[in-house]
Amino acid sequence: MKAVGYTESLPINDPKPLQDVELPKPMANGRDLLVRVRAIGVNPVDFKVRQRAAAEPGEFKVLGWDAVGEVVATGEGVSLFKPGDQVYYAGDVTRQGSNAEYQIVDERIVGRKPASLSDAEAAALPLTTITAWEMLFDHLGLEQQQPGNVHPTDQVILVTGAAGGVGSILIQLAKKLTGATVVASASRPESREWVESLGADFVVNHRESLQRQVEQLVSEGKIAPITHVASLNATDQYFDDYVALLQPFGKIAMIDDPAELDVMKIKPKSLSLHIEFMFARSMHGADDMQVQHDLLETVASLVDQGVIRTTAGKNLGLINAENLRAAHTELEAGKAVGKIVLEGFEK
Repeated sequence: MKAVGYTESLPINDPKPLQDVELPKPMANGRDLLVRVRAIGVNPVDFKVRQRAAAEPGEFKVLGWDAVGEVVATGEGVSLFKPGDQVYYAGDVTRQGSNAEYQIVDERIVGRKPASLSDAEAAALPLTTITAWEMLFDHLGLEQQQPGNVHPTDQVILVTGAAGGVGSILIQLAKKLTGATVVASASRPESREWVESLGADFVVNHRESLQRQVEQLVSEGKIAPITHVASLNATDQYFDDYVALLQPFGKIAMIDDPAELDVMKIKPKSLSLHIEFMFARSMHGADDMQVQHDLLETVASLVDQGVIRTTAGKNLGLINAENLRAAHTELEAGKAVGKIVLEGFEK
């Protein structure tokens, strides 16, 4: 089968950071599905793994943790899907990824693809949707409500780095499923326009003082004080702002990897700090792995009802090494708006 892989960790501007290769087609056993991949999304985790983890000796490592495809075979323990089902999923970081024509994935972390979206549009959603959902409801504990019947609450969430993949779906989930006020950070005009279109109530510029801008919104009576923070990048840079802005017993959830963080700064306000890693359940074979299947099924229904929209920002074309190198380059530069997607393999 066609795939894109690598053997050693190399800079993206090296001649061979990602290569077009031919690999054996995998087989499904147990609760695994064999999926024919039709479209993929690209995430920061892709380039972070490429930079840090070389392949096993004599093998190619295949990245990719967002996919849409068709189930073509099932293991003997599968009960949720059958061949022919159209699915979407983020996969498991401990296994070969979705940058290949065929992929093995546990059915408990797979959902049925939203019927109203194209393959590429749906491929933008799984990883970031699971991440955002777990941040909002498992870690931050926002009050979940029913779409179409949302009533305002006194919860106010600050979302930094809001124009990226996770922020693009998190804003929507917060606006459609909670009564929280959403304050999003964005610096460029196109980023600001994007987060406003997704439902952000207020936008602040993370190139300037977050504390000053948010305190001005509070002093003008436009928002209540911040109760929750979804920190999607540069947590170490904005941490003092979070501590200053949050109400006592407020909550911070982060997804990035700061080299250092003085967590004792949160003690005087009795704040809590949560680290979201959506692969935790699959990596450790958690008893409740199937909640990610249920989550993806719920979001597919919300998409098909018109409540949630795709977060696809740019389609770079066919799934091959050249286009994936372009995707990694853009993500490493930190300038992507929404999700980068690719679709199909060369015949």
